[in-house]
Amino acid sequence: MAKKAPRRTAERILEVTLDLFNRFGEPNVSTTLISAEMNISPGNLYYHYPAKEELVNSLFERYERALSDLLNAADNVRDVEDAWFFLHTLFERIWEYRFLYRDLNDLLSRNRKLETQFQSVLKNKTRALRAMLEGMNRTGSASIDSREAGPTAESMVVVLTYWLSFEYVRDPRRALEPESAQAALMRGAHHVLHLLVPYLRPDQREHLLALAGAYTSGTP
Repeated sequence: MAKKAPRRTAERILEVTLDLFNRFGEPNVSTTLISAEMNISPGNLYYHYPAKEELVNSLFERYERALSDLLNAADNVRDVEDAWFFLHTLFERIWEYRFLYRDLNDLLSRNRKLETQFQSVLKNKTRALRAMLEGMNRTGSASIDSREAGPTAESMVVVLTYWLSFEYVRDPRRALEPESAQAALMRGAHHVLHLLVPYLRPDQREHLLALAGAYTSGTP
């Protein structure tokens, strides 16, 4: 049993760190605050993670693994209903690790490893959304020229990447609080999918508008 203790402590450190980063932003959370929150000594924290950068990188690796599993599901998207569920789930993963997106430019400027890894994430997201568009094309749910599919997928990735920043600018006091999560994620999924409106079959377009109305009614 004793051999498992270090691993459990390391995992608990990551869980507490993720919560603090999400609540206060990574630049505002020190290793001293993390160790105090966990009621452990700074030395115990440094034993597992000698620098805050290693905490950031470890959390990003967890996010990247979860994201990779989800992006593989893009191949199964066939219509607006599937796309809505897929994108909302994608936003949920982003929300889980929202500190990465909240402090993205600052993090990348200080962490070369994260910079290259995040570029890979953007490529994988674009590839997955391109696959989603191709799947909707094959089923006739959408009709989009192959020359437009790439730029459209990239535009969707831009909204995915910076949506939480937009929400924060619009309402800095509440945007990234847990009670605002569902409304923010619904709005994000709606705006990403809205980029497809010109390419959707008429009944699929109406279905998207109905979904947006049902899920976003009553949200600010």
